[in-house]
Amino acid sequence: MLKNWMVVPTCLPLVRRRCHGCASESYRASGKFRVNANHKLIDVWLLVLCTGCGDTAKLTVLERMTVRSMRPELLDRLHDNDPGLTAELLQDPAVQRRNRIALDWDNAWRLDTGGSDHLDREVIDVSVRFAARIPVRPLRLIADGCGLSRGEVERLIAEGRLVSATRLSGIVSGDFTFTLKR
Repeated sequence: MLKNWMVVPTCLPLVRRRCHGCASESYRASGKFRVNANHKLIDVWLLVLCTGCGDTAKLTVLERMTVRSMRPELLDRLHDNDPGLTAELLQDPAVQRRNRIALDWDNAWRLDTGGSDHLDREVIDVSVRFAARIPVRPLRLIADGCGLSRGEVERLIAEGRLVSATRLSGIVSGDFTFTLKR
């Protein structure tokens, strides 16, 4: 029987970037956008707040783009400060690269296993799905979901009783499956 687990965000991740005012290492997204139109060109920034001093910084989303080339529904979402759009843009690799930021997902996600009724079975097939691109160690997910220590999970891998097509010793942010034989 295939069991489905889901890794879901519980809140927006912190933005890893150094503050020029207080030397703090993280910002939190305010959920607000600044849209500036100059004739036919538009600039858009996502506003973030320093966790140390509260100063505001701008993350560039769009730069010198023609207004006519923007989808009207995107412009409406920007003007409405859509929280879903904030989450989408924070996870966009182009926005992260342009602003030289990284995301800190510590304490910003949870694992939904659908209950613990599967733990007493002899063989467990699990499909792990990600609602967002959250970098997590598969060993940690398996240990948390099955109620085991990470050492026990590593031992099961070494004994060949925990198998997956995905490398379980690294970090993943995409869907994977595994089989556990007790």
